[in-house]
Amino acid sequence: MRILKCKGEEILKKELKGDYNFFIKEANNNKNSKGYGLIRDKTELSKHVASIASVGYGFAALVIGVERKWITYEKAYERVNGTLDTFLNNMESINGFFHHFININTCKREWNSEVSIIDTGIFICGAILAGEYFGGEIKEKTNKLYKQINWNWYTDKDLNQFYMGYSEERGFWGHWDMYAEQLMLYILGVSSPTHPINITMYDCIKKEKKDYLAIKDIIYTYCGTLFTYQYSHAWIDFRGLKDKDGVNWFDNSIKATLANREYCIKNSDRFKTFGKDSWGLTPCVGPRGYSGEFGAMPAISNLEENDGTISPCGALGSIVFAKELSLSAIENYYNNFPKLWCKYGFRDGYNLDIGKPWYSKECIGIDKGISMVMIENYFTGLIWEYFMKNEYVNKGLKLLGFTKEKEDVKVII
Repeated sequence: MRILKCKGEEILKKELKGDYNFFIKEANNNKNSKGYGLIRDKTELSKHVASIASVGYGFAALVIGVERKWITYEKAYERVNGTLDTFLNNMESINGFFHHFININTCKREWNSEVSIIDTGIFICGAILAGEYFGGEIKEKTNKLYKQINWNWYTDKDLNQFYMGYSEERGFWGHWDMYAEQLMLYILGVSSPTHPINITMYDCIKKEKKDYLAIKDIIYTYCGTLFTYQYSHAWIDFRGLKDKDGVNWFDNSIKATLANREYCIKNSDRFKTFGKDSWGLTPCVGPRGYSGEFGAMPAISNLEENDGTISPCGALGSIVFAKELSLSAIENYYNNFPKLWCKYGFRDGYNLDIGKPWYSKECIGIDKGISMVMIENYFTGLIWEYFMKNEYVNKGLKLLGFTKEKEDVKVII
C-alpha cells in the first residue's frame, strides 16, 4: 500500500505514463504477425481480441512517447508505419470501414462485431495525428485509408443521418440522430476528397437543450455519459470555436462535466461511491460487467443502469474542461483508494455500493486512451496542435461554418 500521498498533477504524470505503457505492452509487437500493431481491447478477458479504437489511441501514445522521450522517433515511426500496413494489407474492410473487434493475431472479425463507423472514426483520427506528426509515407498511407472511407454508404439518405451500426448479418440499424461523440464524423465526412457527405447532415441531428440545477442550456446526449462530450474533443481543438448557429461545443462540454458532478453530489445519498470528489459517470466495467449506459442528467435515458460504479477516466477525460474539480477527484481516487491503482494507472472502475468495496481488474483501451490524450492536451496541447494541422480537418470545420469567437480565451474551471 502506498504511504506517500500525491498531488493532482503528479498523479496525472503517473497516469500518463501508465496509459502509454498500456498501448505499448498490450500490443502485438510481432513483426511477422498479420496483426502487427493491433492493440488489445482490454487487459484481462479475451486477450486475443483487439479493437480498432485502441489502435487509434495507440497512434497518439507513440506521438506522446516520442515527445516525452519514452521511445525513439525511429522505433515509433516503424511501429506506426507497420500498423498502417496491417490495415492496408491484412484487415478486412467494407467500404473503408473496419470491424470494431478483431483477432490480435489474424486480423479476423471477433464476436460477430459490427462494422463500426465511430470506431473507424477514432482509428482514422489517430492515424491523421500520426500522419501530421511523422509525415512521409505515414501521411501517405493515412491519406489512402482516409480516402477509402465511403461515408455515403453509411448514410441513410432519407433521414440524412449516419446509421448507428452495420453488420453483415443484420444490415444497418439505428441512427446518429442526436448530439454525441460523433462530431468528428461530420468534420471528416464533409471534407472527404473521394466520398464527401452532404453538409446538411450536421444540421439533421437534434441539438436539444436542458438545464440541470443551476447549469443552463446543456445540449445533452442520450445517456448523459461523459465520454460523449469528450471523444471528438480529444482530437479537435474546439476551444474558441462556434458553429454557424453559435454553438460552442467546448463550452457545452464544460457544462456537461459540471452537471455530471452535480448529479453525483445530488445522488450521493443513493450511492455511497458518488460524491463531490467521486464523479464522472461514463461507460466502464462494473460489478455486473461492462455497461455503456452509466450516465448523468440531463439525459433521455432513465439511468437505470447506474449502480454506484464510477470510472476514473470520467474525471481524467474532463481535465481540460474542469481542471480543479478533476484534480480533486483524481487525488481522491489515488490517495484514498490504493486498490484502484495498477501498473497501467487507474483501473477501469470501482464501486462501494455492493457490500465489500469492488475494484475492476480490467484496463480498457478506450478508457486509457481518452485519459492519456486529454492529460497530454492539458499539459502541452500536443494532440490538438498536430491534429489541427491537417488540411481535411480544417476544410471540414470551414465547410460546417465553424469560426473563431471574438473572445478566444475561455476560463477552465
